[in-house]
Amino acid sequence: MNDSLSRREFLAKSVVVAGATATALAAQAQTRVIPRRVLGRTGVKVPIIGMGGGSRLVSYRTDEAAEEALRLAFDLGITYMDTAHAYGAGRSETLVGRAIKSRRGEIFLASKMMERNGDAALRLFELSLKRLQTDHVDLLHVHKLETEEDLARVEAKGGVLEALYRLREQKAVRFIGITSHNFPGPLKTAIERHDFDCVQMALNAALQGMVKDSGGYKPDPTIKTSFEKVVLPVARKKNLGILAMKVLGQGHLVGTEPNKASPENLLRYAWSLPITAAMIGMPSPEMVRQNAQWARSFTPMPEIEMKEFSRRMATANKAALDRYFSCHADTC
Repeated sequence: MNDSLSRREFLAKSVVVAGATATALAAQAQTRVIPRRVLGRTGVKVPIIGMGGGSRLVSYRTDEAAEEALRLAFDLGITYMDTAHAYGAGRSETLVGRAIKSRRGEIFLASKMMERNGDAALRLFELSLKRLQTDHVDLLHVHKLETEEDLARVEAKGGVLEALYRLREQKAVRFIGITSHNFPGPLKTAIERHDFDCVQMALNAALQGMVKDSGGYKPDPTIKTSFEKVVLPVARKKNLGILAMKVLGQGHLVGTEPNKASPENLLRYAWSLPITAAMIGMPSPEMVRQNAQWARSFTPMPEIEMKEFSRRMATANKAALDRYFSCHADTC
């Protein structure tokens, strides 16, 4: 009887200890900080996840809800803020400006400029500063580079690139960069040819396919070229701050079907690439909390797992994703 009681007491105590351990681990996970990486040649350390200010932010039904989500992200350590002049016809920058007004010093603020004419870009930048309620931004990108013809407009005399250089010299912008959704070739040319600090591009498991033969894994020649294959090596060689976007394929890659994946695995793949941070749209407070937790608990995906994951996702999704991004502009 005493032995039985002792066993019951032992089991009861074990349950209590196990519960306490689980609670402690959960608390530890909540207090663990989001990893930070150096943003290339800038030397600045930023969290591996950035708060996207595009269509997901402006989808909040009220300004109050959007600003609350922004403040929550900042409180959780997501202190990289990615917005653009064109997002929501200026609503995104306005929301961000209100949210960062009292804490500007702790936020790494990035915006983007779609305009290709230099004088027009400077005028729009002044408007951006007013919306953002700041006297400078940390990073300003040329927004959405497309074809070689578009690159020629960017780099023309009196073009937006000259304007960005001037803003950097005047310290109104600390660093300059360039982004692209679906044109690896022109983006590669742009960063090879010009003095950018950062580059932002579409990087996800479905945009880079691999096949396996007797010699091991190699790029699939049937899959259209990708930023990962073409631009990433050049960006690394130039020590640019490398920023990933479209990690979830604008939501098209997320699901439980065999040809889809969980957001956690898609994020884990992107973070396992040689990037600094991934920009993620978060249309609800719950997503803000979950993304922060995944960032805190991130462990690198083994290379063999990355290749198999990429092969599976690209085979099923890359052609459709290429078509989608060829006419996509996250300006709403």
